[in-house]
Amino acid sequence: MRVFKFGGASVKDADGIKNVYDVLQKVGHEDVLVVISAMGKTTNAMEVVVRNYFDKSAELKASIQEVKKYHNQILLDLFDDEKHAVFAAVNTLFKDLEYFLEHNKSPNYNFVYDQVVSMGEIISTTIVSHYFNHSGLKNQWVDVRELIKTDNTYRDAVVDWEQTQQNIKKGIKKKTLNITQGFLGSDENSFTTTLGREGSDYSAAIFAYCLNAESVTIWKDVPGVLNADPRYFENTTLLNQISYREAIELAFYGASVIHPKTLQPLQKKEIPLYVKSFINPLLPGTSVSKGADLEPQTSCFIVKKDQLLISLSSLDFSFIMEENISEIFSLLHKYKMKVHLIQNSAISFSVCVDDKFGNFNELKTILSKKFKVTYNDDVSLYTIRHFNDKSADAVTKNREVLVRQLSRETLQIVTKELN
Repeated sequence: MRVFKFGGASVKDADGIKNVYDVLQKVGHEDVLVVISAMGKTTNAMEVVVRNYFDKSAELKASIQEVKKYHNQILLDLFDDEKHAVFAAVNTLFKDLEYFLEHNKSPNYNFVYDQVVSMGEIISTTIVSHYFNHSGLKNQWVDVRELIKTDNTYRDAVVDWEQTQQNIKKGIKKKTLNITQGFLGSDENSFTTTLGREGSDYSAAIFAYCLNAESVTIWKDVPGVLNADPRYFENTTLLNQISYREAIELAFYGASVIHPKTLQPLQKKEIPLYVKSFINPLLPGTSVSKGADLEPQTSCFIVKKDQLLISLSSLDFSFIMEENISEIFSLLHKYKMKVHLIQNSAISFSVCVDDKFGNFNELKTILSKKFKVTYNDDVSLYTIRHFNDKSADAVTKNREVLVRQLSRETLQIVTKELN
């Protein structure tokens, strides 16, 4: 069995869904499991719904209506008959969403987030499955929440691999086209959980591992894995081949084309990963497998925007020792700070983090009891694999360098834009 993953950009409108249908016709769809994300920017729109719900905003109903309107237009563009069963199916899903918001008693933001935001994937796959059946491409719609079981760490759930493997082996039919959701799972009480933003790639890898799949293909709007994000860098180079080891390094540092957790289960069973273009599906794209670390050999650039550089120093000029660092990391973990770089000296400790849960102010209050705390917000962390002087100059031009750290193969630089 092959596993395909299509992200939000590939199904953002009716033409995109029709193109996914065409891709499957060109590359084959028998014995295939397709993992699909929410359509377009639906996840962002659902996050607005969650915020409005907790803020008791008068805009709550309007924000839900915007999501309804977006999906309804896609339905109208795909189906000639408004009496088609898909219209009622999607309408029921929105009623389920509204019912949850009206009757929910939990004050837990992350719990509510997962129950609401997950509807994007459920609606997306419902529409795609109906359209494929309508167009003669028979398929099985699968609720991933019945298969991937996790703990109850909402928004960043941990997979129960043993239970998940049993469920997937029973729930996925061979020799047919299966359509399911990325990003989602469920806990022991059957409440929806999510695997972290961009977790659909990880979902595809989970299925591939449990099914001993032939391969995984991630379909993107780029020709494959590039050596840099074209949104931030000019003259990017397509990487034809990447080893598992190199890809894991790139993912660890934040390469956005591959989710950090995706590669580990694939590497364990040596399942090849392909990154290909849904615009030109017959092109070879990028292969991630055993073999050469990088082909062609070139510098690879990764940038993480909107980071926070926290600097701590002792109040009495005493050394920051192992016990201090242990305490700091315990607090970073408690307040869900994703650490991307650390640097310390005798009396200071700096860390570049992603404060995706907005917990820094609480953390700063605690740290200030023992340390002098300074920080720079809105900084960028550049990582260059296989760096040279030219590549280093490219990321420091017109930027203030706050931290510079290098090892044999990797250069990391924290920068602030010059005004």
